[in-house]
Amino acid sequence: MSTVSVIALNGALDRQSLTKDWWALLSNADKQSYRQAGACTFDFSQVERVDSAGLAWTINAIRDGRAQGIKITLCNLPEKMLKLAKISEIDAFLPVQNATLSQ
Repeated sequence: MSTVSVIALNGALDRQSLTKDWWALLSNADKQSYRQAGACTFDFSQVERVDSAGLAWTINAIRDGRAQGIKITLCNLPEKMLKLAKISEIDAFLPVQNATLSQ
């Protein structure tokens, strides 16, 4: 049984801080590791600021993960991101895990 990797995001996820898609930032070793695991969880508990660019980055990460056979789950989403997703009518498409992960 493979273990799900937890990716702890932190700081700002906004148009000033995001320059590349998640998959493009990974090393080849990380890409292979995530492919082998088949799943990972993005933990947003340490994200301080988010805007629509952060939401778009997250959606692109989910898309890129699926294209690589990786199921991405989201947890501890900031309230602002949830609100942006809701007003954009994409909240139902986000794979949100309700339980908080233990640190």
